Amino acid sequence: MASRILSTLQNVSSSSTSSFVSTTKQRCLGLCCLWRRSLSGTGASAAADIEPSKPPVQIEHNQLLIDGLFVDAASGKTFPTNDPRTGDTIANVAEADVEDVNRAVRAARKAFDEGPWPRMTAYERSRIILRCADILEKHNDEVAAIETWDNGKPYEQAANVEIPMVVRLFRYYAGWADKIHGLTVPADGPYHVQTLHEPIGVAGQIVPWNFPLLIFSWKVAPALACGNTVVMKTAEQTPLSAIYVSKLFHEAGLPPGVLNVISGFGPTAGAALCTHMAVDKLAFTGSSQTGRRVLELSARSNLKPVTLELGGKSPFIVCKDADIDAAVEAAHSALFFNQGQCCCAGSRTFVHESIYDEFVEKAKARATKRVVGDPFKSGVEQGPQIDFAQFEKILKYIRSGIESGATLESGGQRVGSKGYYIEPTDDMLIAKDEIFGPVQSILKFKDLEEVIRRANATHYGLAAGVYTQSTDTANTLMRALRVGTVWINCYDVFDAAIPFGGYKMSGQGRVRGIYSLRSYLQVKASVTPLKNPAWL
Repeated sequence: MASRILSTLQNVSSSSTSSFVSTTKQRCLGLCCLWRRSLSGTGASAAADIEPSKPPVQIEHNQLLIDGLFVDAASGKTFPTNDPRTGDTIANVAEADVEDVNRAVRAARKAFDEGPWPRMTAYERSRIILRCADILEKHNDEVAAIETWDNGKPYEQAANVEIPMVVRLFRYYAGWADKIHGLTVPADGPYHVQTLHEPIGVAGQIVPWNFPLLIFSWKVAPALACGNTVVMKTAEQTPLSAIYVSKLFHEAGLPPGVLNVISGFGPTAGAALCTHMAVDKLAFTGSSQTGRRVLELSARSNLKPVTLELGGKSPFIVCKDADIDAAVEAAHSALFFNQGQCCCAGSRTFVHESIYDEFVEKAKARATKRVVGDPFKSGVEQGPQIDFAQFEKILKYIRSGIESGATLESGGQRVGSKGYYIEPTDDMLIAKDEIFGPVQSILKFKDLEEVIRRANATHYGLAAGVYTQSTDTANTLMRALRVGTVWINCYDVFDAAIPFGGYKMSGQGRVRGIYSLRSYLQVKASVTPLKNPAWL
């Protein structure tokens, strides 16, 4: 799977315009690419004239999924989910509020306390989760089309990388279901001591809009494997794929109430889920600011444990002995993948001063070859930003860069009048803040001590990339960088078994791999006296 991701990220070509900004204040060059040329190659302004192709899928489900049934919101309210290519409404989706959260939690609570899911054998749970993966695999293309339509990411990325990763992850955790067990513990005395690993109960889960279904799987799969029930709140920007996939899972035999999916907004549905006294655990992926709020709400209710996968400002370090061509390609993919809307995007590229100029020139050349356009068209690498709010956020950073003295060498303007297309730039704030868009700062460094200090000088600590041919240099940086993942001579290599999470304000806990299971289990010690034991 990792090799598939890398090949998908790196096998790219064709044309777009790019935007480069340099400023002597911070010795950096900003590099950004956002829908700046159509596939016809007629110039930046042509991007707005792209006629969006008709998605090869129909939206069949737009309600809440509670206790195995599709239902309207108690209030009857709906909200629009929009096509990022045009801003037009795809569907009106049921808007969950407090009463809907209560209904979903009651269903999950009953399914856990009285239902078959935690009481069936682990092998039976494993078989149902495997069937969920099988039916998802059969519907790969239509699920990918929903994801692209609702999110704007390239269809080829969704169909060839992300949905297969979701399938693989559910199969991975299906394999764990019957391998979760405790220990027999020796004690100082005549006692039989054992530990039990028990499901934690009802898990409240909140996913973001950048990888709606992929992160859905990171949360739902381990929770189900451990025998828990789930109430999932989707991102209001991208609710459609989770609703559809959850329907498929019920067709595969998932009992009612085990997986409940609600759509709504953070201050209402999200807050109600976080404060609910019958929710035993929370898992959240999103911004550090919202993660802080999730922790506060948990503390004010029943002190439920919280797993957080939050923002990042990841360094990508190119040492003087690096393979420059490989590093340029990897740094490009590390930043621009998924329209730059990636929590671990390599948005601070540190390049050794001896190869800096060569790297910058090659980075410019690579950016001008990036394929941008309608994400449903074959060969397109980059679609639009998610929505108008993100679009405006990027424009704000562009204006800030110009006002702070950055030199705008190209681009930096909105393209056309329809859709979320920008010609962006870079400035001093962008070198510090998580912009969550395709903006890359390329900065010089002199030695390892300097780059370690600068790379760690951030509130974030999610990931980092290192390009070097020296094992000693790699080992030095691997241990010095205060981040949850270090990719050496690669980037964005994800696998079901590799844990992912951050240091500092990038979160707490880990998703994926064996480490994620720990978040969905309680450890119980059982102590029994022994009479005349043959051994201790």
